[in-house]
Amino acid sequence: MKISTVCVYCGSSSGRRPAYVQAAQALARLLASRGMGLVYGGARVGVMGALAEAALQAGVPVTGVIPRALAHKEIAHDGLTELIVTESMHARKSAMAQRSDAFIALPGGIGTFEELFEVWTWTQLGFQGKPCGLLNVEGYYDSLLTFLDHAVNEGFVQAAPRLILSVEADPERLLERLASYEPPSDREQLPSSAT
Repeated sequence: MKISTVCVYCGSSSGRRPAYVQAAQALARLLASRGMGLVYGGARVGVMGALAEAALQAGVPVTGVIPRALAHKEIAHDGLTELIVTESMHARKSAMAQRSDAFIALPGGIGTFEELFEVWTWTQLGFQGKPCGLLNVEGYYDSLLTFLDHAVNEGFVQAAPRLILSVEADPERLLERLASYEPPSDREQLPSSAT
């Protein structure tokens, strides 16, 4: 599939390991090398800020989307190609999804988990045909992946939805997997307004 713009979910903290910021910077440079745009949460701090700065320096068009209530708290980035300030978290997530062809989660916290799970659910239910992936930096998501496999084994998650979440430690391999994703043909896609 053609991916022009990637939405990246990640932390407003930098985490304890330099590898998390380094992975964000490497992903930004990879997007530049492939002529892709970036959509992200709009902050200039933490992994988010490192991602945006590296992308801008590499010439990537960067769209940040941030709710008005978080604009000061998360310190909105004022040097982006485009900064969209929304009135709610729901509007933020909808705007990010509508502007993106694929989704990647880098290391982050509860907000990152929630954003990824929402778009992954939309793909699984056929509300959208956009691929979702985890960049598993330094094994950050290993325990989550173990839990997801447990949920499959316990019958609460079907194996197919688990498999549509692409997981890689290398950003280039992850982008290749997302680009080769094909939505299930047995589901009728809902209009984009459904998201």
